[in-house]
Amino acid sequence: MTFLKSGMSRRRVLQTGMAGIIGSGVAPMMFTKGAWAQEFCNNPTGDTVTLGLNLPLTGAYAEEGADEQKAYELAIAHLNGEGDGGLLNVLTPSALKGNGILGKKVGFVTSDSQTKSDVARAGATRMIERDGAIMITGGSSSGEAIAVQGLCQEMGVIFMAGLTHSNDTTGKDKRRYGFRHFFNAYQSGTALGPVLSEAYGNDRRAYHLTADYTWGWTQEESIKNTTEGLGWETVEAVRTPLGAGDFSQFLTPVLNSGADVLILNHYGNDMVNSLTQAVQFGMRDRQANGKDFQIVVPLFSELMAKGAGENIKGIYGTSNWHWNLQDPGSIAFTKSFGAAYGSPPSQAAHTCYVQTLLYADAVERAGTFYPPEVIKALEDHEFDGMGNGRTLYRAEDHQCMKSVLVVQGNDAPTSEYDVLNVVQEVQRDTVDYDASIFGGELGPAEPAPVCA
Repeated sequence: MTFLKSGMSRRRVLQTGMAGIIGSGVAPMMFTKGAWAQEFCNNPTGDTVTLGLNLPLTGAYAEEGADEQKAYELAIAHLNGEGDGGLLNVLTPSALKGNGILGKKVGFVTSDSQTKSDVARAGATRMIERDGAIMITGGSSSGEAIAVQGLCQEMGVIFMAGLTHSNDTTGKDKRRYGFRHFFNAYQSGTALGPVLSEAYGNDRRAYHLTADYTWGWTQEESIKNTTEGLGWETVEAVRTPLGAGDFSQFLTPVLNSGADVLILNHYGNDMVNSLTQAVQFGMRDRQANGKDFQIVVPLFSELMAKGAGENIKGIYGTSNWHWNLQDPGSIAFTKSFGAAYGSPPSQAAHTCYVQTLLYADAVERAGTFYPPEVIKALEDHEFDGMGNGRTLYRAEDHQCMKSVLVVQGNDAPTSEYDVLNVVQEVQRDTVDYDASIFGGELGPAEPAPVCA
């Protein structure tokens, strides 16, 4: 599959035909809207456009993946003018019309990433090469996100990341073709620090258990920087394999370590299992150093809180979004999702839905699917109405800058879904940072010569 289906290179056109074209007074197609009709990967020439959904439907983050798929299907229905329109009604500014994307009906294909980076990359490759996906989205693991956005950079296909929280995604591993709406580990640490200081004081000894991949590493680093800045001592930091299931061998040493706080840098089923087993070890009922022993989970979601049940009560962490927020965007999305599926949406569902709309809106504003123009439309675009307050898609690193939530497990839930309380909504300027601190280069916007 090549960009120039005719077999004639763009360079040859420029070298042999430009003078004649200009001399004839006819504007060459490359100078008009939609100019790049045959010069980029999977340009949709028919009446439909295909999105590729790369979802962890099995593995440690499968529950998040299932909720993401629901959100994607809802977003696509709304883009096609079906249902109540959801966030199309509240996004500002917006070029969306509810008639697909540039008048083309939106369809989708899916691939199960299995919460594995290599499988995610292979699935994205198939959806681009076999199914003609014009955009790839999804994931609940930063390992997946980084692998897939690297591929998309190589193939000239935009990647709208789903749930990815590692600093590396828009840091050292950022790519011009990759965009993240979800917040990052650095912002979790910044938002959570003052709350931990007030709740537990500044004289604490912390023991970390950390998922052994890019997200866990940067989450551990960020929360260590925050807590040590408060005056806490880090006793030990131990890496655990993704999907371990049984964490007892990692929890036993905590009891004799002299720590009085356990920090679980785990997500999905890993967090549910490690927290449940820590409670079974009696950690929430013991004292150490003359203080009540505490557990902190820097990042967690409604799905994880629900899975952990009673064990989540009183536990502090951060979230990207919560279904019970009372702004128009959150109300609209919760209503639409609840009507479709009978339960409130998770933060994973929210970020995936929003990413789909933001891509479609950027294409509409650009007036073309040509990726470099869509990238321009996304970079430094500021919007509101999506549930996180005024949000900027920062050009320097393709990180969305917006408010962050500090949450706590609800001590007195009124339903099976009322599992988290929003303790504080930390404003965008508080969690802002210099995009250069994590390094990395976005790379070029011009697509590669071929997409397969």
